[in-house]
Amino acid sequence: TITGNIVCAADLRLDGELIGDITCKGKIVLGPKSKVEGNITCKNIDIEGKFTGKLNAEELLNIKSTAHIKGEVKVGKLAIEPGALFEASCEMATKSSYEAS
Repeated sequence: TITGNIVCAADLRLDGELIGDITCKGKIVLGPKSKVEGNITCKNIDIEGKFTGKLNAEELLNIKSTAHIKGEVKVGKLAIEPGALFEASCEMATKSSYEAS
């Protein structure tokens, strides 16, 4: 379990528990046993575990069948496998709207 914030310039894979925020300029993979409570800002993300909070993915959010998402989501593209739990508000945004904010 990590309590705190993670900031990284490269890709990141998390298979544990995080209470805090992630800011990543690359791709994030949250493994099937991961649990994140906080905010995530990234370019691309694959979620197989549990996520609760606000998520901003500039390009693709890929939600696997084992995932459970709660909160607010802002993405460029969204892919959800059958079986995933998606309890979130979702805003689809173009790249220009990310550059403006």
